[in-house]
Amino acid sequence: MPNYVLQEMSEEMGDGKKKVYPRMQTYSLHDFDTVVRHMRDYGGSFSEGTIRGVMDALVTTMKSWMPLGHNIKIDGLGVFSLALGFDTSTPSEAAAMKQKDSDDDSKPRNKYRHVYIKGINFKPDPKLLEQMNREATFERAERDIVVPCKTSDSRDERISKALDVIDRQGYMTLADYASATSQSRSMASKDLRQLANDPTTGITTRGSHSHKVWIRRTDDDKTAE
Repeated sequence: MPNYVLQEMSEEMGDGKKKVYPRMQTYSLHDFDTVVRHMRDYGGSFSEGTIRGVMDALVTTMKSWMPLGHNIKIDGLGVFSLALGFDTSTPSEAAAMKQKDSDDDSKPRNKYRHVYIKGINFKPDPKLLEQMNREATFERAERDIVVPCKTSDSRDERISKALDVIDRQGYMTLADYASATSQSRSMASKDLRQLANDPTTGITTRGSHSHKVWIRRTDDDKTAE
């Protein structure tokens, strides 16, 4: 039977009042091979090769059509759409802004921001949720409420620990920082945003989303700013 835990929302994500929400307790991540095997077992008449071909065709279709402004709807599953954001970490943006300012200081200064695909939104089909709710019954896994961890380290101590991790392995992930400073991932993420936005910390970022890492700030990074 699936389990859940009661998670207290961190103060940064709410309005200052303590809120509790149920969080699914997950035990594994089914990779592509496992999903294909499950689909073969449920379908019966489809080979693994056929299923892989259909899945690959779906991914290719999404990559081709969604960046052109088309959402993807799969009946019984849901609707996929792109989420866009501003990427302010690329040196090219800073260079473009400086070039614009130097070309004509009398004109209004519009910030040049590179727009990128920040993620993919998924809105499930209501029928899918209805079917899952009919079949699923959840039990509470723990009696106590899970409270987000707050670090006791000072800001300077957190910066020092972050730089130690970066110097030791060349980069630092969010999980590395959360572990080094004994923080929850949500609090560590907000803390790192503030540190990376402050040039005096010596920390900056590279990449985005699951590929985002934190590294030492170089002279080139300072010049780009």
